[in-house]
Amino acid sequence: MSPTRTPAQPGSTESPAGSPAPARALATRSPAPARTPPPARTARQLREAATAARRRQRPEAEINPLRQGLRQERVPDPCAVVLFGATGDLAHRKVIPAIYQLWRTNLLPSEFSVVAVARRPYTDESFAAEVRASLDKYSRVLPIDEDAWSELAKRIVYQQLDFGDDAGFDRLSARLDQLDTERGTGGNRLFYLATQPSQVTEIIRQMGRVGLDHEVRGGGWRHVVVEKPFGRDYESARALNHEVSKVFRESQVYRIDHYLGKETVRNLMVFRFGNGIFEPVWNRSYVDHVQITVAESIGVEGRGSFYEETGASRDILQNHLLQLMTLVAMEPPSSFQADALRDQKLAVLRAIATPDADDVKHNIVRGQYGPGWVQGEPAPGYRQEEEVDPESETETFVAGKFTIDDWRWSGVPFYLRAGKRLPKRATEIAIQFREVPLRLFRDSPGDPAPNVLAMRIQPDEGIMLRFAAKVPGLGLDVRTVNMDFAYETSFAVDSPDAYETLILDALLGDASLFTRADEVEAAWSIVTPVINTWAEMPAPHFPNYSAGSWGPEAADDLLERDGRRWRRI
Repeated sequence: MSPTRTPAQPGSTESPAGSPAPARALATRSPAPARTPPPARTARQLREAATAARRRQRPEAEINPLRQGLRQERVPDPCAVVLFGATGDLAHRKVIPAIYQLWRTNLLPSEFSVVAVARRPYTDESFAAEVRASLDKYSRVLPIDEDAWSELAKRIVYQQLDFGDDAGFDRLSARLDQLDTERGTGGNRLFYLATQPSQVTEIIRQMGRVGLDHEVRGGGWRHVVVEKPFGRDYESARALNHEVSKVFRESQVYRIDHYLGKETVRNLMVFRFGNGIFEPVWNRSYVDHVQITVAESIGVEGRGSFYEETGASRDILQNHLLQLMTLVAMEPPSSFQADALRDQKLAVLRAIATPDADDVKHNIVRGQYGPGWVQGEPAPGYRQEEEVDPESETETFVAGKFTIDDWRWSGVPFYLRAGKRLPKRATEIAIQFREVPLRLFRDSPGDPAPNVLAMRIQPDEGIMLRFAAKVPGLGLDVRTVNMDFAYETSFAVDSPDAYETLILDALLGDASLFTRADEVEAAWSIVTPVINTWAEMPAPHFPNYSAGSWGPEAADDLLERDGRRWRRI
């Protein structure tokens, strides 16, 4: 039996034979106590200490000098997009092509799935074939990248589901859990409701019943995107917000308005708050009035039954036009965090004077197009469109004069207009400045017009500034000239579609370009009195403008009695 080994005592060492080492050897091998550096006191010492701390926190191996100067793209966590209404027009025209572009440009994680949910009977393969056909027709970039499509197609699954079927939602929940395991999506899910507005409440209720809204620590995030129109009026919007809030927290809800994802709309904030020369004149002392136009050359495009219940006021005025107005008129936010931006937009909406019956009669114009010609092609009147009442009173054009009761904009009119079957497709924000106080060049052959700053939202995105300049020569001939900036010619980049931007933001949890519940209700509180007043008025004399014109004469009169006129786009 070997002898029992006595364990070494703390603070001692052992020789190879197990006997205690001499004290002198111990002292020789013991490291010298570390000297504590003196505390940093001077500016140089503080800087050097901070630099050393940063180096300790970031190992040198993580620093790659080859990446310096490269754009850092944001890529979401592994996730699944659950697309309700996947067989509908919106999904095939906008949502699915946007997802394809995000995948093609490597902005989606490899652990990614699309779960298409709808009532029609499809298999995974047959639905993928339908998607491919839609991409060939609606994709922003053609031809289709075959390698990118092949990889995305593997990640598309189809789930047949009736939105009122409890068992169907149970199966959907189970399949999502299965995908989390098989494809590593980590429980992160974006629910996109590309459905009829009337179906939203039932879908939300069913998701809450099976727990699809639950965000468990370490179990993934859950976001839900709701398409416009969010409600039909103020009361229905409040009721819908209430139903959604029963299931999802406000931070999980993304109410989408695709206009806010357009490149020039996003650039408006940079233009205002990133340039020191514009914000000082962005107020009532320098601005005469503001015009915002959303013009469409198309008609209802086979959606007559939908448009009959919506009209231009619900389809454009309540969301697109008022949202653009808030971005023009908002105060500088404290940061570009979502709630800081939305707080300022909400303040504008609450400061807009709510129109009473007299305001609606004198300052709001509605119209409906009749037969005419658009871009050289004959166009039927609205009442001749499919699924439209032959005596319809639905407006396809709306224009109005609005004011903002705050210190910055008091007394400055905002003229908003939107319509279908107008001469061209164009969206523009025009800031017209006041005339110079003394017209020194009134005797000049070309007395200059007031300065205008115009931001083209679509289709030719850009910014134009109009100002006066002298014509070369011996005389004093003054003309108005334009300084024009265009995205297409100034940046050698592929601008994303609005849906690409917004879907990516929703996956990343960035809600700055989405509307909040109180924003939606505040916008409806402005538009609902208009709709209610129209309902109490005699039937309008429709149609009152021809397809291919710029709307009814009453819209021109709205500005002319103020000594102004609509800008020619």
